[in-house]
Amino acid sequence: MLRNAKVLVADDEKNGRRMLQILLNRLGCEVLVAADGEEALEIIHTNTVNLLITDLNMPKMDGLALLSALRQEGSELPVIVVTAYGTVETAVEAMKQGAADFIMRPLDIEQIEMVVNHALESYRLKQENLFLRDQLDRHGWDEFIGQSSRMHGIYELIRQVAPTKASVFIAGETGTGKELVARAIHRNSGRQGLFVPINCAALPTSMLESELFGYIRGAFTGAIKDRIGKFEYAHQGTLFLDEITEMHPEIQAKLLRVLQENTIERLGSNHSLVVDIRFIAATNRNPRQAVADKLLREDVFYRLNVINVDLPPLRDRQDDILLLANNFVETYRKQMGYRELQLSTAACEILTAYNWPGNVRELKNIMERAVVLSRGAKIAEEHLPQEIFFENPQERKIAIENQDCAEGLEDCISDLEIRMINRALQNADGNKAKAARGLKISERTLWYKLKKYKINSIEE
Repeated sequence: MLRNAKVLVADDEKNGRRMLQILLNRLGCEVLVAADGEEALEIIHTNTVNLLITDLNMPKMDGLALLSALRQEGSELPVIVVTAYGTVETAVEAMKQGAADFIMRPLDIEQIEMVVNHALESYRLKQENLFLRDQLDRHGWDEFIGQSSRMHGIYELIRQVAPTKASVFIAGETGTGKELVARAIHRNSGRQGLFVPINCAALPTSMLESELFGYIRGAFTGAIKDRIGKFEYAHQGTLFLDEITEMHPEIQAKLLRVLQENTIERLGSNHSLVVDIRFIAATNRNPRQAVADKLLREDVFYRLNVINVDLPPLRDRQDDILLLANNFVETYRKQMGYRELQLSTAACEILTAYNWPGNVRELKNIMERAVVLSRGAKIAEEHLPQEIFFENPQERKIAIENQDCAEGLEDCISDLEIRMINRALQNADGNKAKAARGLKISERTLWYKLKKYKINSIEE
């Protein structure tokens, strides 16, 4: 990461500049130097700089003023401040204003390498995420936002795979965004043809075959004219085979021939057509288990599984839940014409505690519902569906079965939760971690409910 990075060093002391320049050169960085903040600002305006290292105390424009000027301009250039012993408080203040980190004199090459590398890597990931959100597939790509490490790995894989013709196999639970990934790959592939999706689970076998291969007039009863199939539509483009494990083995055998020979024949025709197709397949099952269960032909799987993309469920992307939720709120807020709308603290806690079996698609639908019910005020817990307050399906079932109680559904559910939590805490001798396991909810969810219902528990 350090090699070839262009670093600007701003320091009014010549020896200080020279020392940093030598140390950074040893780490493989290209170094520019400035004697004060004004000169540093001018260099930043006329050069591509990856990182600024600035001393705090300089004439004309000091380090804090330089940092402030950059942020007022909208620059997100990472800034590291250099401080002497006794001025740490000032360095901390610089970090509050947006500095990435600080280093103390006397300078140590290992410390510099660690701090500089971290600042450059954080900036790279941030810029890459912004670029991908803007440049990948604008058709729904905003729904595939994420800052978690798992998502950065997906972004990088998409970036590497997209320009190639390699077949891609996407595995992930329903609602994780498999088609969004497929569209992103196609959009950045440079291929001139169409992106052609087909859901293999949505059509019966006979219809799926004709949809894929097309047919000529008279091929079967009802074929009154020639029809182009999905394979032909996807020529020089991308064919997305969604839920491929639901495709009948007989059709899979015919698909294998297309994968091997790059030719097709319309139903009822003896004339072969050459096709140039980039194949992307997806399933909500474990693909290798699907092969073992004879739902997916092994030879078809290995033909398609040149590149594997394993999409994580939303429950494994805890850091992304509120990022996505706020994105959906903003989208629907604008559609509804509301001036301002935010998630309340209680709503945020509920959203992050929920297990999200329906993944991003479920979150999107719930946020749309919440925006409608909020009427442009703040989204509170009463605007969220009651079922997401429960992680345990059995607990949810019991609550629903009690919906006809006299005091109303919400009060019944609250009473039920309180009784179950108290019983679990009693059985666990007040140990919250053990009680959470007994309730089959996360410890974080238990803490939230204890606070919500003001339940006094025995200390662990």
